[in-house]
Amino acid sequence: MTTRVGWGFDAHRFSTTGTVLLAGIMADSSRGITATSDGDVPAHAVADALLGAAALGDLGTLFPSSDPAWAGADSMALLDDVVGRVIAAGYRVASLDLTIIAETVRVAPFREAIREALAGRLGVDFAAVSVKATTTDGMGFLGADEGLAAVAVAVLEG
Repeated sequence: MTTRVGWGFDAHRFSTTGTVLLAGIMADSSRGITATSDGDVPAHAVADALLGAAALGDLGTLFPSSDPAWAGADSMALLDDVVGRVIAAGYRVASLDLTIIAETVRVAPFREAIREALAGRLGVDFAAVSVKATTTDGMGFLGADEGLAAVAVAVLEG
């Protein structure tokens, strides 16, 4: 059996319209995310971690922001596509570790729902998905509450 590890990162600015989605879960309805798709930063980081682990490229190559076809795209549906590609390449997801970095968007009230949503999409047990949150204590664009970011580590077996 082969074990592969991938790391994913995504960050976006906040906008004055829309909602903030965390793995498909609405976490903030007072603002949105500036992005081509629905701007689901955690979903993007997870997708890139999976693609990296399977050596299948990256989210921007598969779904380029320059292509109007992806305007407003559902990021969890894009994640479904990525999971399908990972499976087709002969791998299965073994575990996922996700950290969401935001100054004022609260993750704790949604943590279990995010874990459940990701576990379902990845085809893994709830216990195989970790979701954490942190701030930058006021440093940088994240600390100035101008946006949010996420990092993910995915372990694949095949």
